[in-house]
Amino acid sequence: MKILIVGAGEVGRYLCEILSEEYHDVTVIENDQALGDQVDEELNVRVIKGNGSSAEVLRQAGADQCDYFLAMTSDDKTNLISCSLAKALGAATTIARIHDQTYSDNSIINYQSHFGIDYLLNPEALAAVELAKKIRNPGRVAVENLARGQIEVQQFRVKAKARVLGKKLAELKLDPRVRIGYVQRGDEQQVANAQTILQENDYVTLFGPSQTLFDIKPLFDPDSVSETVRIVLYGGGEASIALIRLLTHPRFKIRILEENKAQCRFLAEKFPKVTVIQGDATSLRLLEEEQIGSADYFIALTKEDEDNVMTCLQASKLGAKHTMLLVNRADYIEVLERLKETLGVELVVSPRIATANEVLRYSSREPYIELAKLANDCGRIVEIKVGPKSPCVGKKLREIQWPGDCVIVAFIHKSETKVPGADDAILAGARIVAIVRKENIRNLVKMLK
Repeated sequence: MKILIVGAGEVGRYLCEILSEEYHDVTVIENDQALGDQVDEELNVRVIKGNGSSAEVLRQAGADQCDYFLAMTSDDKTNLISCSLAKALGAATTIARIHDQTYSDNSIINYQSHFGIDYLLNPEALAAVELAKKIRNPGRVAVENLARGQIEVQQFRVKAKARVLGKKLAELKLDPRVRIGYVQRGDEQQVANAQTILQENDYVTLFGPSQTLFDIKPLFDPDSVSETVRIVLYGGGEASIALIRLLTHPRFKIRILEENKAQCRFLAEKFPKVTVIQGDATSLRLLEEEQIGSADYFIALTKEDEDNVMTCLQASKLGAKHTMLLVNRADYIEVLERLKETLGVELVVSPRIATANEVLRYSSREPYIELAKLANDCGRIVEIKVGPKSPCVGKKLREIQWPGDCVIVAFIHKSETKVPGADDAILAGARIVAIVRKENIRNLVKMLK
């Protein structure tokens, strides 16, 4: 595939390296001569010196013929403009890296649609999804960023005296935003259907918004109790804001330690249910005064990697149950991964690597994205973009003859993400997330493409 990348910084360079190793035809546009020369010397890619926001430069680089156009500079406006121009020139798929949450706010205007961009990726938001997955349900099924964190996957064990025992799934009156994907009984795992009857000790995997899944858990486990989870965030920047938005359930009690007074005031106004404390968390005295040792989670999210490491080390020594951190320099990741146990750190997340990995998923040679494999290799969770000529376009889900053992669990269209109901219609350009047996993936792709 022909791939054009604007920006040879950390993310752009990482993508150049990975994509060229997979034998893609990669061209990178870089305005900085030194960076461009370094990439040209070390990687097997074509380098063009120029402004990625120039239509002339984009045309010369082949934007009109590329399969994927990736704007990966550190400047949001450059990325938006270059992607919009590339789409107008004829680029098949455009992906822009953005940092400012403003461009994710669709309350007044949908920036993604306005600029004609296929995907907007926020590095801090993607990193927050990785952190939220560990916090919201430590025992959850490991599925990669389903709908970028907006749809969660959780697994419940059907306990004795559960209200769902002995009932067919068709008889369960679940929240319409929830879908049962598959059921595991002993070593056997099956994609769920309307006639599946739940038995004691079955493991049921559900898809839906995090809060909704948590609220219906007592249907499967009558003894489940809502425990308060105490979370302390160090740093009040974009990553913290994204993480707070993913942890909206009342059971999460969040405190933020932020040194900047103006930012503290902004956070307090934006999130009135969150406790905001002005102070420097690198101070051991402040950590002791705020009783960080009693926290369930301490998460360091500042732009200073060294401060993130040291505060996590202090929090762990003080007794915090779980410590996590964000690392901005990707070359620190390998060292920190080796030292996690020594430092007492449970998870290290890099916004740049999270962004690059998300891009790699969307630039797959396959006509679908594989999000996860089911146990015993009995099925896949896949994401497929609906083509404009698909025979499914305009039809309701219940009107379509889906392949055997196939469950549609998520519907993503522009800024809307939801678990679809039987009366929801398939739209061209939407992305469908489905659980399907491996042998039926090709049939599903053929229907939707």
